[in-house]
Amino acid sequence: MLGPSGHVDSFTRDRLPAPGDWPDLRLEGFDYPEWLNAGVELTDRMVERGFGDHTALIGNGRMRTYKELTDWTNRIAHALVSDYGVRPGNRVLIRSANNPAMVAAWLAATKAGAVVVNTMPMLRAGELGRIMDKAEASLALCDTRLMDEMVQCAKSSNVLTKVVGFDGTANHDAELDRAALSKPVRFEAAKTGRDDVALLGFTSGTTGNPKATMHFHRDLLIIADGYAREVLGVTPRDVFVGSPPLAFTFGLGGLAVFPLRFGAAACLLENASPPNLIDIIQQYRATVCFTAPTAYRVMLKAMDDGADLSSLRAAVSAGETLPAPIYEDWIARTGKPMLDGIGATEMLHIFISNRFDDHRPGCTGRPVTGYEARVVDAEGNEVPRGQVGRLAVRGPTGCRYLDDPRQHDYVEDGWNITGDSFVQDAEGYFHFAARNDDMIVSSGYNIAAPEVEAALLGHPDVVECAVVSAPDAARGQIVCAHVVLAEDVAPDAATVERLQAHVKAVIAPYKYPRRVLFCGALPKTATGKIQRFRLRDGI
Repeated sequence: MLGPSGHVDSFTRDRLPAPGDWPDLRLEGFDYPEWLNAGVELTDRMVERGFGDHTALIGNGRMRTYKELTDWTNRIAHALVSDYGVRPGNRVLIRSANNPAMVAAWLAATKAGAVVVNTMPMLRAGELGRIMDKAEASLALCDTRLMDEMVQCAKSSNVLTKVVGFDGTANHDAELDRAALSKPVRFEAAKTGRDDVALLGFTSGTTGNPKATMHFHRDLLIIADGYAREVLGVTPRDVFVGSPPLAFTFGLGGLAVFPLRFGAAACLLENASPPNLIDIIQQYRATVCFTAPTAYRVMLKAMDDGADLSSLRAAVSAGETLPAPIYEDWIARTGKPMLDGIGATEMLHIFISNRFDDHRPGCTGRPVTGYEARVVDAEGNEVPRGQVGRLAVRGPTGCRYLDDPRQHDYVEDGWNITGDSFVQDAEGYFHFAARNDDMIVSSGYNIAAPEVEAALLGHPDVVECAVVSAPDAARGQIVCAHVVLAEDVAPDAATVERLQAHVKAVIAPYKYPRRVLFCGALPKTATGKIQRFRLRDGI
């Protein structure tokens, strides 16, 4: 039963799945008042609790306290309401790299009662347009260094009416910053309900009609009060770093919600390459790191070369399978476990994880408190221990797609079917087996093969193509494209570079095929369906 809503704009509540299509929600132990604003809980409330002078955010050469962050976000919230007409329930899109200004914009919009859509800086105008149209967002807040694609998107959008720039550096010299400068540091936040939608998380890699997951104000606190408290044991002394984009729910949780919920600090990097991560861990004595196994491999080598990463007490690995050798090398080198886990945008964050005192190689762990998981067959029946099947989960968070018939595919009989194949062993531990779909997981990014195929097919040199994953020692997997070329097009290195450049220009650059193989024809069934398994087997 949904609680009261403070949204004037009922767009998201009107587009929640029908009650019978919801997952079973297990909310025992997660009790919040009917009226709740997550933005307030992570800022103003922390100041009230005595954390005003504690460092909240570090980035772009500045350290900001909780009091400074609270004042900053309250000024921006005033500007959003008075200067740009934001009303509770309106959707606001934010486009930025990982920096304090993005966190401030997100918190301010949340305080104003908006439903926020965070997006990655690598997305192109066409991709942004599909997100805008789905969310029906009329206002976009954009780092001024990333305006080109946003402005191009606005020109062709039927819903986006205003793009406001903010300064992602430490200068605070852009339209939104100037509008906020004269505003009061106290702001009466929108009276939002705990069951009001606060965030639309778009699943990475979706093509065509994108899938938007709907997360309530209480959900943002649940992932902190559950996983972050139980598994990570976060304290005000912690300093968080990591590579996931804040636009992903994994990054937003690990690099904003978790530290801010417990009075800790977050170091934000616009370019979170492994060398940059290593530098910032050493500089600020970071204690908790979120990144992919490929980055931890680089860190291991850096430690051999003299890097001091001894401050890290928690190394969280997610986004791709954690190879046992990296896990074992990390323990041997640091004496501390690497925490593997699995989450999903639909579930908001990690729901199965190893623990500091309960971990093993090649194992994802046990459900986080409040969650229940099992491995089922195609009919939803639990399979015997040791047998591969589909992972089914339920708990205090769950899938609620925005006005999307694919809700029926993800939720079956109250269980969230994550799209992953798992094995549960005799002791109850879960072990990842494979993805159930055509998603390619490369360096922690989910890449949809059909989207890359669509981009390639837009080039005149391509007649047919099929995209599959290929194993890669550094990235886990890479995108591999099998291409049938048009007549008289040479299958040479120049053509490979031309096709790769085309994909980078059409969709986010990280999705481009790192391997391109030319062939005379693609293997197909009698009905004309491409046999991708034969392409994978032949790699």
